[in-house]
Amino acid sequence: MRKKILLPTDFSRNAWNAITYAIELYKNEDCDFYVLNTFSVTGYGLESMMVPEPGEKLYEEAKEKSEKGLGKILERLTFRDDNPNHKFYMVSQFSLLLDAILDLVEKRDIEMVIMGTKGNTDAATIVYGSNTVLIMEKVRNCPVMAIPQDTLYQEPKEIVFPTDYKTSFKRRELQHVIEIAKISNAAIRVLYVSDGEPLTQEQENNKKLLEENFDTIQHTFHVLHNVDVKGGLSAFVESRESDMITFVNRKHSFFGSIFSKPMVKNLGYHSKVPVLALHDIKN
Repeated sequence: MRKKILLPTDFSRNAWNAITYAIELYKNEDCDFYVLNTFSVTGYGLESMMVPEPGEKLYEEAKEKSEKGLGKILERLTFRDDNPNHKFYMVSQFSLLLDAILDLVEKRDIEMVIMGTKGNTDAATIVYGSNTVLIMEKVRNCPVMAIPQDTLYQEPKEIVFPTDYKTSFKRRELQHVIEIAKISNAAIRVLYVSDGEPLTQEQENNKKLLEENFDTIQHTFHVLHNVDVKGGLSAFVESRESDMITFVNRKHSFFGSIFSKPMVKNLGYHSKVPVLALHDIKN
């Protein structure tokens, strides 16, 4: 089965960086990569009643600019990636980025979105561009991996999986991270930040379930005491030089809230580490 990976681009260096990361991560897999650029027309809000028609000068100019940019990317990819197992498809669409991603995930049966994050110059104040956070929150039927600015690909050796053990996990929810661990020979570090209370029976059961799900890959369990979750996760990732963080993005989850907009400001350390948001199959 060929993998179908969606790579949104705004032709920035960050976006190119994410494309090269994806190609390297899946270098030994058969993949169809869909490189997506969305365009809009200045002066027309995408929500406004006035929508430019194909054929109108402004529309055609914006479309041409988008297609030219994609043409250049295809050229660069042809030079860079001579892997016979990789095929590239360029998609230029007049729409908002989120709408285009949702549309393609559905129509092309995409199984992973990998995109760059627009970090601000001041990494302490904003890490993920609001676009990436929005896409992580709204794309529910497909995992989204965010590659921070200036992250150069190195094969992940350690993937941190933070959890509070309060929800159970299904193997299907975890299949993408298990697969990444297998193809890159990475270990999964399950991280629990303790509030000092012993685990409840339900938490113990969920931990056991997680252990069963990860039985085919190398994994270890870790507990941190007396730290807040964000600080603990940050220190853990930094001290161990972990290569990726992954979490199941539940609608009302404790961890989902860490990565959502109000919390994003506090995640300065993420500027080095890709984050994989897995989807919650109940949604």
